[in-house]
Amino acid sequence: MGSGVAETRASVKVRGIVQGVGFRPFVHRLVRRHGLRGWVRNTSEGAELELAGAEGEIADFLRELVDEAPPLAMIESVSSEELPGEGEYEGFRIIESGRGDEMHTLVSPDMGICPDCRRELLDKSDRRYGYPFINCTNCGPRFTIIKSVPYDRAATSMAGFEMCPQCESEFGDIENRRYHAQPNCCALCGPRVFLLDAGGKEVPGGGIEGARRGLLEGKLVCVKGLGGMHLACLAEDEAACAELRRRKQRDERPLAVMCRDTDCARRLCRVSPEEERLLNSPRKPIVLLEKRYRAQLRHLSENGCLGVMLPYTPLHVLLMGEDIDCLVMTSANLSDTPIIYQNSEAVDKLRGIADLFLLHDREIVTRCDDSLYRVYAGREYPLRRSRGYVPHPVTVPGLPEGLLACGAEQKASFCISKPGHAFPSQHIGDLKNAETLAAYEGQIGHFEELFEVRPRALACDMHPDYLSTAYAERRAEAEGIPLLRVQHHHAHLASCMADNGLEGEVLGLIWDGTGLGTDGTSWGGELLRGSYTGFERLGTIRPLPLPGGDAAVREIWRLGVSALLEAGESCEGLTDEPLAPLVAEMVRRRVSCPLSSGMGRLFDAACSVLGIRQSCSYEGQGAVLLEAAAGEDGGEFDRAFYESGALDVFDWAPMLRQMAAARRGGESARALAARFMNTLVSMAAEQVSRSAERTGLRRVVLSGGVFQNMYLMERLPERLRSLGLEVYTHSRVSTNDEGLSLGQLRVLEAYYVSGGTAEDS
Repeated sequence: MGSGVAETRASVKVRGIVQGVGFRPFVHRLVRRHGLRGWVRNTSEGAELELAGAEGEIADFLRELVDEAPPLAMIESVSSEELPGEGEYEGFRIIESGRGDEMHTLVSPDMGICPDCRRELLDKSDRRYGYPFINCTNCGPRFTIIKSVPYDRAATSMAGFEMCPQCESEFGDIENRRYHAQPNCCALCGPRVFLLDAGGKEVPGGGIEGARRGLLEGKLVCVKGLGGMHLACLAEDEAACAELRRRKQRDERPLAVMCRDTDCARRLCRVSPEEERLLNSPRKPIVLLEKRYRAQLRHLSENGCLGVMLPYTPLHVLLMGEDIDCLVMTSANLSDTPIIYQNSEAVDKLRGIADLFLLHDREIVTRCDDSLYRVYAGREYPLRRSRGYVPHPVTVPGLPEGLLACGAEQKASFCISKPGHAFPSQHIGDLKNAETLAAYEGQIGHFEELFEVRPRALACDMHPDYLSTAYAERRAEAEGIPLLRVQHHHAHLASCMADNGLEGEVLGLIWDGTGLGTDGTSWGGELLRGSYTGFERLGTIRPLPLPGGDAAVREIWRLGVSALLEAGESCEGLTDEPLAPLVAEMVRRRVSCPLSSGMGRLFDAACSVLGIRQSCSYEGQGAVLLEAAAGEDGGEFDRAFYESGALDVFDWAPMLRQMAAARRGGESARALAARFMNTLVSMAAEQVSRSAERTGLRRVVLSGGVFQNMYLMERLPERLRSLGLEVYTHSRVSTNDEGLSLGQLRVLEAYYVSGGTAEDS
């Protein structure tokens, strides 16, 4: 080496997703920084390197390999060992992998604009100044533009845009951050933006500036993003927001907003350091933030939170400019149908809704809605896992290839397996109509093509009426492959286990709105003992009659009436619904009153009894508003339990009686809502503690849509830990039904690998 510094050699193995993400060029540049020699190649598990150089430089290289890895890389582990001898290396080389050693190249998620591209976008001296499709290896479209594998430009919707000589030179230069960036382009060779009027005719000279003028004038603009269309208007323009709600028939569901930067977000919401990091992360999800004042911005959100994201494409950056602080950016779709993602579809279906259409000529191949996350306990807590996260996998050592889990009905998703990895799909929507089912089936086919997988075993929910179940049944019969029907709450338990890499047996507190139980009734307030191979129901809550079945989920005053009658209370003074006497008679006679132990239904009943809300315009609204209404109150209602066979059952009737009396006595809904949830926290702790003592199990997983409630999550896990229990929550897939397909997959794996037959879990 000439400097007298002793040289050493090392073999380095990197495990994770490092292919197709600019990892080897990154390694090449890092090696040059530290004056090392050797080679790098891809392997079936990630990448392998041999390095020679000063020992201290190799140590620094290994640290920076993890700390400075490309944004799209997923490094799971790095191991190194010293090699004997000096070795023969001529500089540093990227070498081809051994035959059969190449792992299927990762299809990367779409990533928000990186700081380097943003700087160039706004630099008047840069050749890409103001170009709305600027991208590099570290950012831009990926998953939403790929048509087939292998991943190269010809297999994407960029195929029709031939690179100019300058872009071609960047693409082939390993020292350039656009090396092998398949969507690389500039204004000379890439896509173009155009503006259409309400009738679909191009506005001459319109473009982004024309859309900005429209927004500032109070117009509604359809904006084409990475994975679909948004409907946009000025967030502070209450009249425009009201008109957006009227035209889209979205009366009360919260509207997400895009803030120009974190300073603008802080003017609306409280932003913790962890939330700021998530907002600014390359994935750029919508982050659910607490409003500065509970009652503010009610035209955007009726509860205490607001969904906020930052501009994640260069087009968004240019659209907001320096003078638009905050835009409503809500998914452009018709009621209960998937997000619109094609130009012609937007103009056709949004006619009469959008005043202007800001579109471009780069095709979106795969629709992918915005992701929605919270920060909980300092880490990401997904509520909707989609853009920026999909199709990154969940690592599952030993997982075989060819398993397909079909999910449930609400917040539908599916999950497919490759060796060692589970690939949960993006958010699909509720499987309640032909349009959403077509999108669901199309995405399953797309995943199978991208990951070169043909299912050899299927899993689905036990509910016979779910469209996902019907799909699985048809396919299993047509292709002659085994089908496993997995109980809904068992899948939730397995999902949280898989999310946390757990094996063996755990206790699972699974709280949601509904799921078909093995006894044919609706479950949802369950305490289970289980593993991937099976489960036992240990506890639940007293069943609540649902007068009119599904009608009670929308008209939650019916649940209030039902709960009061079951608790031995009259409805007098607590409801003025004209049909209340008829519904009360239905409950007494048990006419059209299916029973449900769903915790979500108990929240709805409490919401009604407390006078917060009597009907819901969207799923979960009652629970959301009850949580939002809660003030600080350390009190609780009485708790009671009874045994039903081997089940430990929480009897909510005494709580309802006290709640009704307090309401009649004039106590505030804020205090009573808090007292209701405090009681549930203590009830759960008592129920879990008894089961832990009886079973000897100390690990508890929390899953189900009710655990999107932060009032509970800020109290219940800590209460359980104070009892000496280990508590696990979600961080990689959603706690609601969207994350359930991962659990189905792990249950299917347990049956399939063990040679079990395809039968109900």
